[in-house]
Amino acid sequence: MTPQDLLHHIDSGEPWPAGGGAGFDDLAAAYQCALAVRALRLARGEQPRGYKIGFTNRTIWPRYNVFAPIWGSMWNTSIVTCDGVGRVSLDHLCQPRLEPEAVFGFKATPRADAGVDALFEALDWVAPGFEIVQSHRPDWKFAAPQTVADSGLHGRLLVGRQTPVAELAQDAAQLHRRLAGARVGLYQNGRLVEEGSGAHVLDSPLHALLHFLTELRACPGAADVVAGDIVTTGTWTDAWPVQPGERWQARFDTVLPPLEIHFE
Repeated sequence: MTPQDLLHHIDSGEPWPAGGGAGFDDLAAAYQCALAVRALRLARGEQPRGYKIGFTNRTIWPRYNVFAPIWGSMWNTSIVTCDGVGRVSLDHLCQPRLEPEAVFGFKATPRADAGVDALFEALDWVAPGFEIVQSHRPDWKFAAPQTVADSGLHGRLLVGRQTPVAELAQDAAQLHRRLAGARVGLYQNGRLVEEGSGAHVLDSPLHALLHFLTELRACPGAADVVAGDIVTTGTWTDAWPVQPGERWQARFDTVLPPLEIHFE
């Protein structure tokens, strides 16, 4: 499949054809294909707004047969913000699923040799988020390079109330501990379906963010994080199938405020 083919399926919501993705068996090549899709989206006027990190939750790796994190681009056309309750359309998404996550906003580009402390200094805010992920492969069966070529499985992102990082922690170590120790309850139409933890996400969303930054900067041709970028760091629970008309809530016990999403 060409980058133009991949973009067609993103736009239409159509699944890949039988055998689609068979040529994606190398991660490095898959990232270059995803960057070619990014270039097509830039050329038609879409604006990049940051990145998503996927498969940071080690507890669900065996379910998807993917055993390391991936990343993909996010766009002005795929991000919605709200102050606690938001509405998101599922139009043109393929087999959408929902993930509760911690989302970071950047106020600066981390320095080239950034460790966790320098990364902390580059952060502006943190917020709860719902990423709506999608797969154009049948029944969510794929290999890791196929997920990368499929734009990191990104569909939409709802970002909730933003809290300045400085209000949550004095340094990186404190922010790591607070996020790692936090838990979330995920509710569908008022019914608890799963509980998760920030520690599931590569020990904490902050550590997931540092891992991503290292991988991004090692990818030839990838654009670095810049001031104003948003990065969502991976699900605290499994990814749950969603349909129009449903209402989902993420209720965090500490650090992050609650978030509610209504699907149209």
